[in-house]
Amino acid sequence: MRFLGNIEAKTDAKGRAFLPSVFRKVLQAAGEERLVMRKDVFQSCLVLYPESVWNEQLDALRGRLNRWNKQHQQVFRQFVSEVELLTLDGNGRFLIPKRYLRMAEIEQDIKFVGMDDTIEIWSSAKVEDSQMNPEDFGNALEELMGGDLKDE
Repeated sequence: MRFLGNIEAKTDAKGRAFLPSVFRKVLQAAGEERLVMRKDVFQSCLVLYPESVWNEQLDALRGRLNRWNKQHQQVFRQFVSEVELLTLDGNGRFLIPKRYLRMAEIEQDIKFVGMDDTIEIWSSAKVEDSQMNPEDFGNALEELMGGDLKDE
C-alpha cells in the first residue's frame, strides 16, 4: 500500500477531519479498517499507520528490544502508550484528540502528506519548516542515489 502526495484540509471545531478520499481508497483496496495514530518521534506532526503497518513496526521494534533491559522497556512503553486507535466513520471522518492537536501544534488548517505506507498530518503552518530547500534536496538525492552504479 502506497500513500503519495499532499492534500490540504481543515479540522472542525471538535477536531474531526476527513481522511482524503485518495487515501481512503488505498486503505479500502488493502482491506484496512483501522488506523493507529501517534505523534512522530522526530517532528511536530502526527502519523497515521494502517493497522497492519503498525503491527509490522511494533514487531520490528519488539524484535530489537530485550524485555529484561530497563531502557528497552521504557522505549517500548513510550512508543506503544502514546497511540490512539482510529476507525473512520461512514463519511470518512476521524477525531484527532485535543492532546494530539496540541502536540502537533495544529489549529485548524492541516496538510495530509503521503509517506509511502503511512500518512503524516501537519499543521499547514509547520509543514514548510520540515522541507529542505531545493538545492539541499537535490544535493541530498544526488549523494544518496547518484553513485556509480553500472547495473541500473
